[in-house]
Amino acid sequence: MTEMTGGELIARMLENEGVDTMFGIVDGTYLQLCVHAVKRGIHLYTPRHETMGLHMAGAYARLTGKLGVCIASNGPGVANALSGIAVEQVEGNRVLVITSCRRPNITYPDRGGAYQAFDQVGVIRAMSKWSEAATSFDRIGELLRQALRKCYQGRPGVVHLDVPENLINGKGEAGAILAPRQYRRVDPIYPSPDQVERAARMLTEAKLPIIHAGSGVIHADAFAELAQLSELLHAPVTTSWAARAVINESSQLSWPMIHVAANTELRKEADLVLVVGSRLGETDWWGKAPYWKQPLDQTMIQVDIDEENFGRTKAAALTILADAKVFLVELNRRLRAIKGDIQLEPRRKIVSQLAKSRDEDRAKLDKKLSDKASPMLTAHVPAIAQQEFPRDTVTVLDGGNTSVWGNFYHRVNTPNSLIGTASHMGHLGAGMGMAIGAAIARPDQRICCIISDGAFGFQPQEVETAIRHDLPVVFLVVCDRQWGMVKMTQSIALKPIKMMIKKSLRPEETINSELGEVRYDKLGEAMGAHGEHVTSPADLAPAIRRSLAAGRCAVIQVDVDSKKHLWAPGLMHFKAMHQEPKGK
Repeated sequence: MTEMTGGELIARMLENEGVDTMFGIVDGTYLQLCVHAVKRGIHLYTPRHETMGLHMAGAYARLTGKLGVCIASNGPGVANALSGIAVEQVEGNRVLVITSCRRPNITYPDRGGAYQAFDQVGVIRAMSKWSEAATSFDRIGELLRQALRKCYQGRPGVVHLDVPENLINGKGEAGAILAPRQYRRVDPIYPSPDQVERAARMLTEAKLPIIHAGSGVIHADAFAELAQLSELLHAPVTTSWAARAVINESSQLSWPMIHVAANTELRKEADLVLVVGSRLGETDWWGKAPYWKQPLDQTMIQVDIDEENFGRTKAAALTILADAKVFLVELNRRLRAIKGDIQLEPRRKIVSQLAKSRDEDRAKLDKKLSDKASPMLTAHVPAIAQQEFPRDTVTVLDGGNTSVWGNFYHRVNTPNSLIGTASHMGHLGAGMGMAIGAAIARPDQRICCIISDGAFGFQPQEVETAIRHDLPVVFLVVCDRQWGMVKMTQSIALKPIKMMIKKSLRPEETINSELGEVRYDKLGEAMGAHGEHVTSPADLAPAIRRSLAAGRCAVIQVDVDSKKHLWAPGLMHFKAMHQEPKGK
């Protein structure tokens, strides 16, 4: 037994887990944790708002495959972090949150009237994978080990440990610091040889197998293995919205989720679907007809590390509990051994025919880029950004209609290079923290955040965070001076005929949907960033080049046509996605 502070014990355990990065605002209630984390070489990045620490940690975890660690102080700090906790849990990113709380004899249970105190564990437990409080020194190590076990069990999400301030900063007797292998699984979950064989045979014998990939592929870093499987089987790949970046979209076997009708056509044609690391959620139409083939006519193999996901919305013929990467490696090995049994030519003909609607939709979308008016069509922002930024740039999409435009006009050419929250929460402003977390995760790559003026307005102060930590994120603020998606919804509901004819209603015809004039580039400059202001497509490219050359955080205000911005592509599909499928 060795005497040390609770903060030192936590820091030592995190170091043993390979943690080298933490996010959060330094506070006296857990000062000993911060001191000993820094002493042990753990880099601490501090946002201007606690919820941004969660988004920084979530993006960092998603892009590195490491554990994202975030801290928040008791009372207001934890309250500020709650929205970030909710988002990162729903988005499925592996984040450990360590918070301070008041001393044990006035909390759990609450004595009543305590300063900066509320039921932090009770609130967070309802929105996370696991949440507990260590109310005595001797339980800190035990419960942190349990928290770390939960971090790596099942679907990634948020795990929380609450530790009283007097235990973090006070000393006690600590036992041996265990290696991770002594208290949690460190090896991936392997499928049985029989399961791999059965899956290989089913995929070989199918007329048209397709692969539906979810975020499990991202967390397993299984991009190369997915591409190899697709080529071996000549099987098209569809993805969940969150997992769009699992495959290079220049592949003729990639069916980007933005081509909704083409995805539906493909899924209704397939007689077998291999689902890897996806729950088949709402943006996957729950796996149901009429967007997928009728259950009796389509067999499903489902691979996941969380058996709670098996057959939740679509019955599976074969369920395989396994890490996505390990499973794909084993499956590819088996398929190469029996490659001669796969009838590829008939599949090539079917896939070639089905690809026509996908390619026609892409060409139809790209025709809009001929509109060179000023203020510009929003489609130019992601299109020009992709031309000007390096190929391996990480792109972050944030905002309502802005995120829709971004998704439809950004093409993934590097796996795990596109992130955002539109897939599940659509949480405005989260992109500010995600972009900073991405810059920390990928220090040798450029980070481009395309964000609406509404979303930027939620957390603009994080530009200073990027400047302070020397992170050259480029924020492209799409400025339409309105709550675009809100105004569109109101307009269709309130005056549908006039809206269809005029394409936009006057400000007085909607309810508080307009925004005031803000010069976001000047706001960025006030915090030390490089600033640019453009209104035309011709001016955007040189502005991006100047921003990249500046070598520091940049804010480019991009004025777009507010009327055209309302009519983002795919809105009818987005509306239909919120309805229950009429099939079974």
